[in-house]
Amino acid sequence: MRHKVAGRKLGRTGSHRRALYRNLVTDLLNYEKITTTQAKAKEVRSLAEKMITLGKEGGLHSRRQALSFILDKKVADKLFAELAPKYAERPGGYTRITKIGPRLGDGAAMVQLELVE
Repeated sequence: MRHKVAGRKLGRTGSHRRALYRNLVTDLLNYEKITTTQAKAKEVRSLAEKMITLGKEGGLHSRRQALSFILDKKVADKLFAELAPKYAERPGGYTRITKIGPRLGDGAAMVQLELVE
């Protein structure tokens, strides 16, 4: 029974999964829009929203926490300088998932994960 077991394994080891999430969150914050599978997008959504919330807090501790997860310092600077002020008045819900149909190779449900305006 899987009672109260959170998160998806995505067929990867824990370290591989964490690296995948870090890459996807970094790309989402950098490009503001990515295309991925539905399962990955649902996992990454909460992590990206936590990073934006850290950006809104804006202190040194928040910056260091964000830098420990985001792979690129330039993306972290963008988060604190551009994205956080953009969402200053918004109490959450910074991302949107839009279905775009199945992937041709294996039929996986593909979605577009983007930051809302």
